[in-house]
Amino acid sequence: MSGRVEYRRGVRVSQRHGAGEWATERVLLLALMPLGLWLAVSAFGLVGADYDQMLAWFGKGLNAALASLTALVFCAYAALAWKVIVEDYIHAPRNKTLLLVLVNLVFLALAAASIFFIVRLALGSAPLPAGIGA
Repeated sequence: MSGRVEYRRGVRVSQRHGAGEWATERVLLLALMPLGLWLAVSAFGLVGADYDQMLAWFGKGLNAALASLTALVFCAYAALAWKVIVEDYIHAPRNKTLLLVLVNLVFLALAAASIFFIVRLALGSAPLPAGIGA
């Protein structure tokens, strides 16, 4: 950190973007709480369901949309949480940058795969070919 230290109302002003990320994490967590509750209730309701019942459940637009939204919000929240962990505990700039890119790619891939499979189920697509996902 270089440059002049700035204070507002006797408190040192951060030169980074931590406050914005903190607020984003709280908003995502606030969205994740009712979505997680909905997901848990839905999962308990589907205990013992066969494949056709699952397809019918995902075939309802609201269920597919809420499942997709839950996956996206969870991945965004987890990516921000891991970003904070990496920034706090990894001190070498090169390693930090590499890990941050890796964390973002992992959660982006997880979100994309989640949406892909939810849409597949919602559209009633056939199962994947033998050997994939078995």
